[in-house]
Amino acid sequence: MARMSLPSHIDVAIIGAGAAGLGAAHALRDHGLSVLVLEARDRLGGRAFTRTLANGVIFDVGCGWLHSANKNSFVPIARELGFVINTERPPWRQQTFDIAFPQTERDEFFTALDDFFDRALAATDEPDRAASDFLEPGNRWNAQIDAVSTYINGCELDQASVHDMAAYEDTEINWRVAKGYGALVTAYGTTCDVAFNTRVTLIDHSGPRLRLETSRGTLTADKTIVTIPTDLIASETIGFTPALPDKVNAAAGLPHGLADKVMLALERPDDLPPDGNLRGRSHTVKTGAYHLRPQGMACIEGYFAGTYARELEDAGEGALAQAAIEEIAGLLGNDFRKRLTPLSSSRWAHDTFARGSYSHALPGHAGDRAILAAPVDGRLFFAGEATSSHFFSTAHGARDSGARAAREVLGK
Repeated sequence: MARMSLPSHIDVAIIGAGAAGLGAAHALRDHGLSVLVLEARDRLGGRAFTRTLANGVIFDVGCGWLHSANKNSFVPIARELGFVINTERPPWRQQTFDIAFPQTERDEFFTALDDFFDRALAATDEPDRAASDFLEPGNRWNAQIDAVSTYINGCELDQASVHDMAAYEDTEINWRVAKGYGALVTAYGTTCDVAFNTRVTLIDHSGPRLRLETSRGTLTADKTIVTIPTDLIASETIGFTPALPDKVNAAAGLPHGLADKVMLALERPDDLPPDGNLRGRSHTVKTGAYHLRPQGMACIEGYFAGTYARELEDAGEGALAQAAIEEIAGLLGNDFRKRLTPLSSSRWAHDTFARGSYSHALPGHAGDRAILAAPVDGRLFFAGEATSSHFFSTAHGARDSGARAAREVLGK
């Protein structure tokens, strides 16, 4: 429910209409409080965003998988709202064609990958350090293991806290929303009271009421839940008076990594199997991963992450699509150059209100998630995927953190 004008006062202001802000708004219902979500964008969902492209292709520009689906709070929400869930498992460990990555090499790689994770996840009793310390020196698969880290963490292993990696709860059950995860999050938020195109620039918590300065004027609130991405907190896009250096420093320890996607229309789709998988170059971090005909659609979804994704974004519009087409053609044959047409892509690092995809803890900063999540003076509360202790980097982790912040508002 879009609000046309701002009130002068609200009981609870929620900053951000992504999964966290909407989770908080839902949890505060039926408690006799006036609640308003302040959203800088002109839409719901934040980093959950679905586009419907040519020929009915569904493209989740942001989050696309119901990770840890058996514990994912968006699964019952999807069912309640009538969204169909595709329970086919992802093809991430498959390679549809042996070209450039034959089965014997894949077996070697996955053995090396699993051994790396075993070493890293066994290090929780040791001082926190970079996950790259657990690579086996000289292992031929280290670059590809680092590439996998970019897909998972949005960054290379030297930027990832091993304690943080170990804290993530992965049940290895991953499903998809047939019509798009972003579409689900948007539907979830349609009944919330939201003021769009409302950018909050300052929260003054020095007086008896919180004073919020926005791009559409000033209002006061008794309590406020902040759900904006960590990079915006760290760069003090929203100022706090008095200053909150602990929050700013914690957010800086939880920067956004980057995971970008590109959707390519596929001519003659029957030549490729539905829900196939294709890995790019196995000897370098600078490679993509490709989901062939996701959910049977006539397209290929390419995935780039980490430093390589930033380089492609910086190269300008179309660079992700060009890189994907070049790599796919190198694997499947030059004929695919004329069979693939760019449809859409993400550029999250260049998104003003995101500046990346999802958080990772820098080495030595795994504890910053709890610091960022802690309330201030019983009036300022913080939510968002970066504040989730076990489901960070996910939409359901964000939603659940919003519900947690709402309980704190209510004193529960």
